[in-house]
Amino acid sequence: MLNDLKTQPQDKILMLMQMYRDDPRDQKIDLGVGVYRNADGVTPIMRTVKTAEKQLWEAETTKAYTGLTGDPAFGAALSSLILGDSVPADRVASAAEPGGTGAVRQALELVKMTAPEATIWLSDPTWPNHNSIVKYLGLKTRNYRYFDEATRGVDFEGMMADLAQVAPGDVLLLHGCCHNPTGANLNMTEWADVADALAKTGAFPLIDLAYQGFGDGLEADAAPTRLLASRLSEMLIAASCSKNFGIYRERTGLLIGIAPDAKTRDLTQANLAFLNRQNFSFPPDHGARLVTMILNDPGLRADWEAELEETRLGMLRLREQLADELRRATGSDRFGFIAAHRGMFSRIGASPEQVERLRTEHGIYMVGDSRLNIAGLNEKTVPILAQAIADVGV
Repeated sequence: MLNDLKTQPQDKILMLMQMYRDDPRDQKIDLGVGVYRNADGVTPIMRTVKTAEKQLWEAETTKAYTGLTGDPAFGAALSSLILGDSVPADRVASAAEPGGTGAVRQALELVKMTAPEATIWLSDPTWPNHNSIVKYLGLKTRNYRYFDEATRGVDFEGMMADLAQVAPGDVLLLHGCCHNPTGANLNMTEWADVADALAKTGAFPLIDLAYQGFGDGLEADAAPTRLLASRLSEMLIAASCSKNFGIYRERTGLLIGIAPDAKTRDLTQANLAFLNRQNFSFPPDHGARLVTMILNDPGLRADWEAELEETRLGMLRLREQLADELRRATGSDRFGFIAAHRGMFSRIGASPEQVERLRTEHGIYMVGDSRLNIAGLNEKTVPILAQAIADVGV
């Protein structure tokens, strides 16, 4: 049987990571992998996470399973962080999942179970794993226009024209903040128009919220999701704690289902438990418990919010520095969009050939569509990148 297996396409980002590791040059810059790094190139453990882990080590008395959907306290704490008071708690179902990717996968599994003929609408471009998971599950998919290659901003007119074609019951996958891979985000007026379009067409929103706190702050980054939750009767939210709590390897995510009423909420909760049971039974708990402890302890939460804000502001400073250095190196303001984008990523508009030259001639690694990870830079490497971009003629 195993001889009949087919070779699967390799993940391009994982391939890029291996190429970077194999590169013997001392002066090389990794801007490909979507992981936050500090100025020393390290993905640090947040001090609040360390404190919570020490407390947990002292207090934990068992490693027995939690429930099929995880500890309810985790679902309540993270749902509150995301939703605030935008929707009554008795309409909110939730299930702990293995990371944000696990939450996206379970959301699409739920769609396949209840509406297998639905079309999944994805932004053009989107995170590549969205396409991969939808394809693997055998769901239909279409793209809606999102990124304007000329302005490096959102093609909102094109987006709204495409959303007018979405059929009732189709699923519209939206990035809640810090769009990956472009860094270009909707403003709140545009989000309100999207909510109107969803209400008019009867489409079902699925929000991928992987970077809350990395864009304009915890509250501002949650505002679009809260707006949709307050105006629509139902939606799904796939949330990740990998970035804002720095617990990548703990695989901590949450799938939230907002139902039109308490009865449907209970039905949704039961189906989330069913899906977890089929796929992996009980979700991982360590990261979820740390998040719960931090969010529910005023002192830990205040320190976590301060540390997260330091991270966010650090990335904004790098964006501003890179835009300034590119202005100096090219004599042009055409890279000003980098300072306006939010989150870890921006697409700079380099051709695949220019991206290849950046790698071979300058040891700078980025994804082939010219997505770069701002968090892979520091104050010393920003001028090096800017000059390299100018040298290859981007």
